[in-house]
Amino acid sequence: MAASERVLIAGAGPVGLVAAANLVRHGVPVTVLEAGADLSIESRASTFHPPTLDMLADLDVAQPLIAQGLIAPKFQYRSKQHGLMGQFDFFGIADVTRHPFRLQCEQSKLTRILCDRLAANRNFEIEFSSPIRQVEQDDRGITVTIEREGSTDKRTGRWLIGADGARSDTRRSLAIAFEGFTWPERFLVVSTPFDFHSVIPDLVSVNYVADPQRWHFLLQIPRLWRVMFPVSSDESDDLALSPAFVQLLMANVVSGISNYQISHTTLYRVHQRVAKAFRAGRAFLIGDAAHINNPLGGMGMNGGIHDAINLTARMIEVWHGRKPDAELDRFDLQRRLVTKEHMERQSIQNKKNLESAGTEFSDQLMQTAADPARTREYLLTVSMISSLRRAAELG
Repeated sequence: MAASERVLIAGAGPVGLVAAANLVRHGVPVTVLEAGADLSIESRASTFHPPTLDMLADLDVAQPLIAQGLIAPKFQYRSKQHGLMGQFDFFGIADVTRHPFRLQCEQSKLTRILCDRLAANRNFEIEFSSPIRQVEQDDRGITVTIEREGSTDKRTGRWLIGADGARSDTRRSLAIAFEGFTWPERFLVVSTPFDFHSVIPDLVSVNYVADPQRWHFLLQIPRLWRVMFPVSSDESDDLALSPAFVQLLMANVVSGISNYQISHTTLYRVHQRVAKAFRAGRAFLIGDAAHINNPLGGMGMNGGIHDAINLTARMIEVWHGRKPDAELDRFDLQRRLVTKEHMERQSIQNKKNLESAGTEFSDQLMQTAADPARTREYLLTVSMISSLRRAAELG
C-alpha cells in the first residue's frame, strides 16, 4: 500500500466540506470523493445553531452564509389548545457566542460557499462521481476503491473521513453496526410561499406546535415556510403525498385558510441510530454516517459539523507531529458519548413534547421562561453549547 499524507474525505455535503476546509486551512492536503456528479442542490437541513456559526466564522464562511439566510433570534412553542406556551431569545446567551441566533438557510448554500473558497487552494482536490466501494488499511496508510464510469480506481491517504451520509458506504465497508431504531411515523415536509406572519399574531421564524393528534412545526427560510407533520404508519406514502391530503393537513395550521400554494413536498422515514464506533483504525465516521436522529431541534447537520471540527482539529495536531496518534482516540470518546447523551436524548424528548396531550409540558415551559437561570440553561442546551462543553469535559 503506497504511503500518502493526504486525508481522504468521502462526501461533499456540509459536514465533509467543513472537515476539508479546516484541514486545508492548516496546511493538510485533502481529497474529497463525492458520489454525486455535482454538489447536491437539495435544501435538506436548514438550521445553523449559534456555536456552529462560530465555527463557520473561524473558517471565514459565516458572513456569506448569513447574507443568504434569515436570522432567527427567537423561537416559540405553541399548542392548538393553549396557544403560545413559551418564547425564548438567544440573546440570553450572547455572552458565550458570537452569533446569538439561529440562521435559517439551506445547507446547499454552505456547500457552494465552501467549495468556492477551497477551489483555488493547492491542498484541496475534489472528485465527483466517485462513490466508495471498498476500504483497506494497514500500518502505512488507507486505500479506498472508487467506482467511476463502470470501472474501479484507487486512492490512498493517511486517514479516511466518512462523511457520506446515513447510507454510508464507508461505514458499510468498515462493517460498523448502525445501532438504533426507526420511528413508525414518517415526516412530511411541505414548503409554501404563504406568509404566516400575516395571519398568526406575534409569530417568529421558528415555531413548534404541540398536539396529541397531529403536531407540526413552522420553520421560515428565505422566500418559503417549511411545515412538518408526522404521518402515521396506517397512512400510505401515496396518500401522504397526494395534493388533497397535503391541503387537508395545511388547512389545520390556521383556521379558515386553505388551498395553499405548495412549492415542494418531501416524505421521509425517521431514524434514531448511532454507529457502534466512530473510529476504525485510520478511518473515522462523522455526521449522518455516524449518527442520525429526528430533525426536531435541528441537531443533525449541526452535530455533524461539530464532529468535523473536533476530529480535524486533532488530525491537524497529529499530522504536524505536535501530538501522537492516540490524540485521535479522543474524537470517538467525546463525540460518540455526546451524541448518545445529548443529541439522541434531546431529539427524542423534543418529539415527545410535541406529542404531549396535557398541560405538563406547557407548565414546564412557562416555569422555564419565568426563571432566568432555567432559561439560560435551556438555551445552552437547545443551542448545543452544553453538548460541546460536555465533550470538552470528557478529556
